[in-house]
Amino acid sequence: MATVQSGYGTCVYFDDFLGAEIPLANNVAYGTTAGGCNYYINGLKLIGDLAETDTGAVALAKANGFIQLSGNNEDGKGAALASETVFSPVLNGPLVFETRLERAAVTAGVVFAGFCNTAADDVAEPMTSTTITITPVATHYAGFLLDSQFTATAEWHMPHKGGTATAVTVSTDCDSGVTAVAASCNVLRLEVDSNGTCRWYIDGVLKQTVEDAVSTTTLQAAMVGCWGTTTTAATVDVDYIAIEYNRDWTV
Repeated sequence: MATVQSGYGTCVYFDDFLGAEIPLANNVAYGTTAGGCNYYINGLKLIGDLAETDTGAVALAKANGFIQLSGNNEDGKGAALASETVFSPVLNGPLVFETRLERAAVTAGVVFAGFCNTAADDVAEPMTSTTITITPVATHYAGFLLDSQFTATAEWHMPHKGGTATAVTVSTDCDSGVTAVAASCNVLRLEVDSNGTCRWYIDGVLKQTVEDAVSTTTLQAAMVGCWGTTTTAATVDVDYIAIEYNRDWTV
């Protein structure tokens, strides 16, 4: 097969969420005894605990167009918009994931945005958090984490795992110092080089660079998700998602 093609070598996926939605109520997750299906929103899949009546995605009547992801009112249950696990840093890099989002209230709940090697139909948080401790769940990830279970409850964190660099397990080692403000958007941008080096930007400011932060060969999914921590459902409002990558012409 030819290794060079014209036209579509540099690819950009962008969704501004102008109306596509899956109602929160009466969803049935793929693979359940009731049948179910995979939901797709403009090319991304909606995954998570969709059988719950308060988990899913709805369009919001807000300027620019937003979609709201709702996490369940149980610890660790929620919903995410994700690609399939199709991005390889060494083959498709540099990779870029960018999103603009906000929470109505920066209280109980977990938000993750970035790359992760797990995007199952019943997707869970890539890591769990308690006070200043990060416990990995997925084996490979890099992204932005907002978790009310941290001591710094409302600050964006920048965890990573999977490369030769030691995975972050203490929140103070990856705290951006940027506080998420209720009903106010942050622009989160993650760049992943072909050699596994990652750069985290918040609102256009470079906050962290880590060499060999992720594996260069493990396939990753791009995602943004929201999960509950208590008996109150958690939500995140997403203005847009952008993914940039280079095509691997050798496959």
